[in-house]
Amino acid sequence: MTKRLQFKRVLLLLALLGLAFAGLGYRLVDLQVLRHVELAAKAQLNTQREFWRPPRRGSILDARGNLLATSLFVKTVCADPVLIGNRQAAVAHVLAPLLQQDETDLYQRLLPRLIKNQKGEIVTNRYVVLQHKVADETWQKIQMVMTNFASGVDERKLSRAERASLRDLRSGAIFADPVDDQLRVYPGGSLAAHVLGFTATETGTNRVVQTVGRDGVERSWNSELSGAAGWRVTQTDRQKRELVALRDEDVQARDGLNVVLTLDAAIQHIVETNLADALQKHTPVSITGIVMRPRTGEILAMATLPNYNPNNPGASPADARRDRVISDLMEPGSTFKIVVVSGALNEGAVRLTDTFDCEQGHFAYAGRVLHDHEPFGVLTTENIITKSSNIGAAKIGIRLGQDRLYDYARDFGFGQPTCVRLPAEAPGILHPVKDWTKVSIAQIPMGHGIAVTRLQMILAMCALANDGWLMRPMLVSRLEDCNGNLVRQYSPERVRQVVSESTDKLMVEALKTVVSPAGTAPGAAMKDYTVAGKTGTAQKVENGTYAEHKFISSFIGFFPADDPQLCISIVMDEPREGYYGGQVCGPVFKEIAERCASYLDIPPDKNPESPGSPAPLVATGSAHTASTQ
Repeated sequence: MTKRLQFKRVLLLLALLGLAFAGLGYRLVDLQVLRHVELAAKAQLNTQREFWRPPRRGSILDARGNLLATSLFVKTVCADPVLIGNRQAAVAHVLAPLLQQDETDLYQRLLPRLIKNQKGEIVTNRYVVLQHKVADETWQKIQMVMTNFASGVDERKLSRAERASLRDLRSGAIFADPVDDQLRVYPGGSLAAHVLGFTATETGTNRVVQTVGRDGVERSWNSELSGAAGWRVTQTDRQKRELVALRDEDVQARDGLNVVLTLDAAIQHIVETNLADALQKHTPVSITGIVMRPRTGEILAMATLPNYNPNNPGASPADARRDRVISDLMEPGSTFKIVVVSGALNEGAVRLTDTFDCEQGHFAYAGRVLHDHEPFGVLTTENIITKSSNIGAAKIGIRLGQDRLYDYARDFGFGQPTCVRLPAEAPGILHPVKDWTKVSIAQIPMGHGIAVTRLQMILAMCALANDGWLMRPMLVSRLEDCNGNLVRQYSPERVRQVVSESTDKLMVEALKTVVSPAGTAPGAAMKDYTVAGKTGTAQKVENGTYAEHKFISSFIGFFPADDPQLCISIVMDEPREGYYGGQVCGPVFKEIAERCASYLDIPPDKNPESPGSPAPLVATGSAHTASTQ
């Protein structure tokens, strides 16, 4: 009986062991065969890490290689609340001064919190971002502070577990994200801010934070500046340390290209400082300045005031960040007379010596009365430019005809973008002839009934400084890689010849008289150089009507007149203490032109001892309301 019972027990034990081995075998088959692919993928996720390698954003340089914008690699400082334990107050106390944060706020962020992870599990948060874009020097100070973190107790009396906890706090509680961030830096501050633009960070695919251009060159050349990201796929051990031998992929980032501008930082500085002086003197709503090489279309300086600091664009209102040179429209006023007069000369409709009766400043046409700023009588075509007669320009426009006037306006580049490759460029407004009113043929020649950008207007003047050839504006000279090797070179581009070379020479002769004592801008005359240019004074349009006592004033000129090296535009919006273009903008042109000539060492073309070469500094004569000049 006893043996039989023992035998049964042995059989039962064997049966249980058999079932256990059978279950274990099934489990092994399930894990190793049936669910092998699924579990292998999960295991790989636990040990496989993918690191994104951000490319360094390319720099922006001026024509002489001076840095205008560059990127620095910076740290994202993070914390592991679990490793901090109960020492949040002490850690916040030592970190707050380095991170320039409030100690109480920092303490709250260091406290452990329960969160739901990607798997839906409730866990303690072990990754808290304390601050983005921390300079490397600051990060090194943080590391030193944490390495020497004082516990405030005799550590010899601590238990082994407490010493291990303190060691973990010092070595790993505060860490930098493995992917470096970038800080965009503009060494010149507000210098050329509207040209350069600014950047911002945005989250792209795979929740990767990227730097993107938001305005100016940063935005329009973003693809060239950005480069291409790299990545590394690798295996890690339980402590998340990389097992280098098990790297699966290792692709280096391709840094962005450097964009080299035609801009010259020194000339940009000259322009901005003189504009700032004029802004203080005349207190306009805004003032702009452009310096170009007329033969190539290269932009050496382009400035708008008020401006902003791209290192901190949010500190300035949106209005200050607007590039008025390319986005704001204005009626050009008398600077547009260069279009109608050159077109009429080119067509043989007039000669410089032809005379027109300017009717003592009042001319009735198509039910409207046109005015001059002075009561002129009979003027030659050249005198119409010299004196800036609206009535004379209107009569030349009538003789030229509306179709030909429209064609020349289009050929000079109006009513269409200049293709400068900057964001938010306005095309201007040039209505087709079918939409003109009866008086349009008389108003457009004097710069009314048409809207232009400041860049369009200087390009038209540059055409007359370039034998009649309109050039494409050139802002970028070349692209280079991070080692300075040439990737792409850009060349000057002719658009079309608007007027013949012989017509152009006639126009230059007429434009020289504008800065003479008899002209509208004697204050723009230079001591050692012959200047050719044109003034403009246009009433502002507000709510569809011309505003009383509000003007857009301008002067655009080039020098030396017979061998033009530079063309300069100055435009003020609602200046005070004078409003005629020659009166307020002419002297600013002169100051900028003389400083640029000295900087570029442009040979003088005028004998300083010749009689009458020094010109008066300001225009004379009484101010008259209403018309352009």
